[in-house]
Amino acid sequence: MKNNTFLEKLKNKQIPAESGIFLAWVILSLVFTILSPYFFTTQNFSNILIQSAITIVIASGATIVIASGGIDLSVGSVLCLSGILMAMGIKAEIPAWISILIGLSAGTLMGAINGFLIGIVKITPLIATLASLSVIRAIAYIITDARPIYGLPMSFRIFGTGYLGPIPYAFILAVAVALLLLLVLKRTRVGRYTLAIGGNEEAARLSGVKLWKTKIAIYALAGLCSAVAALILTARLNAAEALAGSGLEMEAIAAAVIGGASLAGGIASIPGTIIGAILMATLKNGLTLLSVQPYFQQLTIGIVIVAAVFIDKIRRRGN
Repeated sequence: MKNNTFLEKLKNKQIPAESGIFLAWVILSLVFTILSPYFFTTQNFSNILIQSAITIVIASGATIVIASGGIDLSVGSVLCLSGILMAMGIKAEIPAWISILIGLSAGTLMGAINGFLIGIVKITPLIATLASLSVIRAIAYIITDARPIYGLPMSFRIFGTGYLGPIPYAFILAVAVALLLLLVLKRTRVGRYTLAIGGNEEAARLSGVKLWKTKIAIYALAGLCSAVAALILTARLNAAEALAGSGLEMEAIAAAVIGGASLAGGIASIPGTIIGAILMATLKNGLTLLSVQPYFQQLTIGIVIVAAVFIDKIRRRGN
């Protein structure tokens, strides 16, 4: 007798991961609409899109890293220092677009250094990026003397505060970055090598994949994503400070895993990551409207991560 249960269909990949995540988002939105009269409004949905933008960008980079079988705990610190460099450049009267390029280049370089440590020095991703998290954050404190840099021009702030109709520029930029990474993952050699390394690193090496080159490229992309997120966050807050980005590494990993990326490597979904980031932003937004304490929000995110990993294990058993 044919078994048509949801779990069996999920296990046999008859139901795409993105469909389940989207359905979960719809149900969550309906619940918050019932519980709060302020949730289902145009202004609140714009707020959700703004809140999800930073997570979408960082989580897209994290998805590439996770697909390779790695992990990056330094994304929050890279965001912090990239944003500070942008703000310092602008305050030094360097044109905004050049300051932005400086920040983006710095983020890419910091990511490439992570890739160097992992691919050439052979330090495990967890240890290498944990060390980077501490070192980069310390540099941010040192160069700012723990003081915020604020008062940025509108030509810069528009990236975090501007709108195209009801859609924030920040969300448009975030989705553009995510789609670019989708093309990288699906249409380029780096993307194919990333999935190959995550699936079986030794087999990829024996097939002629230059592991160290690919890993540097992977973590450089993650660093670039953190720098783009720094642009959005700094522009939105009109300030850069050494505390910025704290804890974002967990949100990035959560959104990627919720979106269908396998922590075992070899499987990733950028569209799923986008929906996962929006789902998390919706969850945090709804809980805030219901006056739930931030500590319980973190508890909820942790539960969601565990649930996502459980579903991932079910899917992989079908292979």
